[in-house]
Amino acid sequence: MSEKIKPIDPPDSMHLNAAEGWLGLGDVVSAHNELDEISPELRSNPAVLLVRYEIYARAKNWDSAAEVSDTLTKLFPDIPAVWICSAYATRRKAGGGIPQAREILLAAGPKFPREYLFPFNLACYCSQLRQFEEAEKWLKKAMAIDDKTVRRLANDDPDLQPLWDSLGGTPWKRG
Repeated sequence: MSEKIKPIDPPDSMHLNAAEGWLGLGDVVSAHNELDEISPELRSNPAVLLVRYEIYARAKNWDSAAEVSDTLTKLFPDIPAVWICSAYATRRKAGGGIPQAREILLAAGPKFPREYLFPFNLACYCSQLRQFEEAEKWLKKAMAIDDKTVRRLANDDPDLQPLWDSLGGTPWKRG
């Protein structure tokens, strides 16, 4: 992987840092403008691509976010976050949807058996698709990896509401 990553030196590193700062302030336009100042040969650097994905995601430009995340999955297939980003953007892009996002996670998930976000997101997708038995199975798998975090996330995730409605509440609150 390291041979694919070129170091980012000033002034390009300053533009990348500024883009991250603008993102932190919620200004996606200024963040995007900063990335455009980076030398063309460094625009495919993973650090730049990750910030570009975040810009597109925050701007809800899902087609572009999906394109960037697809590039990241090809460059870095061993990084779990790029697959989660790809599924998230694919769900929302034009012509995408939950079934396509689900397929991304089903294909990549076995490579990351200790990452709770794969089964958690699969539970969400199955809930939205009204596949409640599958949703429960994935949620239990996610909880087996990180029970506390998954319970916290599950309580607040609207994608799981159909599952909770079908069960009469969350399993830990039904008593």
